[in-house]
Amino acid sequence: MASEHIPTHAERKEPLWKPDRRFIESSQMKRYLDWLFVKKGLYFRDYHDLWDWSTTDLEDFWLSIWQFFNVICHDDYQEVIEKPASGQIGTRWFTGATLNYAEHIFRNKTNERPALLYQSERSPLKSLSWSELEQQVASVAEFLRQNGVQPGDRVVSVLPNIPEAVVAFLATNSVGAVWSSCSPDFGTASIIDRFRPIEPKVLFAIDGYVYGGKEIDKTDALSDLQSALPTVKKVVWIPYLNLSFEPPASPRNKAISWNTVLETIPIAPLAFEPVPFEHPIWILFSSGTTGKPKAITHSVGGCLLEHLKALSLHQDVQPGDRYFWYSTTGWMMWNYSVASLLAGATLVLYDGSAVSPDMDVLWNLAERAKVNHFGAGAAYLLACMRAGLSFTGHSKLAHLKTIGSTGSPLPPEGFRWVYESVKKNVWLVSLSGGTDVCSGFVGGCPLLPVYEGEIQCRMLGCKLESFDENALPVRNELGEMVILEPMPSMPVYFWNDPDHQRYKASYFEQYEGIWRHGDWIKITDRKTVIIYGRSDATLNRDGVRIGTSEIYSAVESLPQVADSLVVCLELHGGRYFMPLFVVLKDAPNRQATELDEATAQPIRQALRTQYSPRHVPDIIYQVPEIPYTISGKKVEMPVKKILMGASPERVANPDTLRNPSALDTYIQLADTLKSDLLVK
Repeated sequence: MASEHIPTHAERKEPLWKPDRRFIESSQMKRYLDWLFVKKGLYFRDYHDLWDWSTTDLEDFWLSIWQFFNVICHDDYQEVIEKPASGQIGTRWFTGATLNYAEHIFRNKTNERPALLYQSERSPLKSLSWSELEQQVASVAEFLRQNGVQPGDRVVSVLPNIPEAVVAFLATNSVGAVWSSCSPDFGTASIIDRFRPIEPKVLFAIDGYVYGGKEIDKTDALSDLQSALPTVKKVVWIPYLNLSFEPPASPRNKAISWNTVLETIPIAPLAFEPVPFEHPIWILFSSGTTGKPKAITHSVGGCLLEHLKALSLHQDVQPGDRYFWYSTTGWMMWNYSVASLLAGATLVLYDGSAVSPDMDVLWNLAERAKVNHFGAGAAYLLACMRAGLSFTGHSKLAHLKTIGSTGSPLPPEGFRWVYESVKKNVWLVSLSGGTDVCSGFVGGCPLLPVYEGEIQCRMLGCKLESFDENALPVRNELGEMVILEPMPSMPVYFWNDPDHQRYKASYFEQYEGIWRHGDWIKITDRKTVIIYGRSDATLNRDGVRIGTSEIYSAVESLPQVADSLVVCLELHGGRYFMPLFVVLKDAPNRQATELDEATAQPIRQALRTQYSPRHVPDIIYQVPEIPYTISGKKVEMPVKKILMGASPERVANPDTLRNPSALDTYIQLADTLKSDLLVK
């Protein structure tokens, strides 16, 4: 008797979307494949063959990216890659080469389309031409030079997502200085924690901002910030709430208005300071929810190559496209979206709440601005899904080519909603990477189909694997995400990190010389990737590891659940306790309350039916809200540590949270659990 055939992962699903022949032939990825064949004599049967080559022959691959995109090099390189005797830290790329990131953006200037489109809660859609952008950048760059800013000096900003932030960054980069930014919704103490150690010379500040229809004045807070940054020589104030705003008086005449800066007459046309490939481009910061933020420093050349590859090849951003990603200046996706200018796109900016005055605001912007590439956090897409938004049957979003998602795993129902309720023939690009590389490790590919709940591919040049508990690569099993070979956009160092101690502790402690990213993933037999959440927040039930995203996918698909959070506590005797916290729709609650069985039963049943009995929590609490970081990620590990008895002050920095008061519920609950459970 023949044995029963068990379907493989690839056999169990039909794709939600497939690229047609015209789409493939017109893509940048196909042009790159053709170029490799003509110029290098290299033939690849499919994307996965190309990926194999890109991760085994690093030197030839990254050289091909350099050549395909015609990188402007002022001093030529001697070697493509210099690897240290062991490990990945200290790898050097294109040694001897000098270049400039902003120069590659301005080679796309044209009179045929705007450089920027911009809208806010208080401003209708406006445009900024390439000539206007160039003139403003030249004036700000000249101002920086006149105030002693030299290559390597730090320039920082506390600005919303407005054109002035893009201008300030491009001016900073054009003179060879190092950029760093925080969004104005950060607390002052949190900004000081980030900016004081990097000793900035110039600060760009805003008088206030608008969010959800509410005006928030920042003049006093940012004046306090100025006093806490003794290295700052000039503060450039940008009027926003009040267009007639005048900078507050300050010692030694530090303050100057943005309009006065724009009146600076450059002594020459906009020029670009060539800097070494490994020269810092910006300092990005980790979330800082559990300690001082890590000052992650990236290189000019590394980000240039990575962004050319990621935006042009993996998302197929082409000259003339319009690119939008909903972000603040404090999230790496702001830097990533600015990189769309490298591909010749028009960058579309929005400042304000994504749900005010209603949930349609960003989609209406996409329609008015004729956006081709629309990106947002997965949490936003899921919120739209739960609100019942639907655009099918309408002429909206006719120009939309891709919808991007990142920030947290997008569950299968999020994928289905995009195709059922937004646009049937759109290409959904689920992206995962992070501040660590200012890009993605896994993402989209215009040559491949899209399957629900799955990221299309491992990105070129990223040798990513899934390790089991024995540090062996696995397929179709949950494992640790690891990167086996260096990438140019990995940090050159952490600022003020002698001997790379924090750098090593962040990525290289578990596996010698191998980057452990901290995500819990599965690589399927069709070589797609599924991310199940942070591995340090992995749930352990009877020795079986479960990704938190599975819980959220099942629970938040229920009509009565608005939001959820789950953790697993380790108890004495090898036991585990897994509480689930839910926010119920239309059910106000001011403290944690155990759900009655009638309300809890549908939740338990959904988890048991969709996944397994191990996914069913030990107890379900109704809570007022779920805590989130400012960048929109659920705060799992701090909640877990608080419930296990850790001091809240030591495990969670309120200034890094969008809703710090949400932790109060879990702090109160920790006292109750302490008497009921023998927690380690």
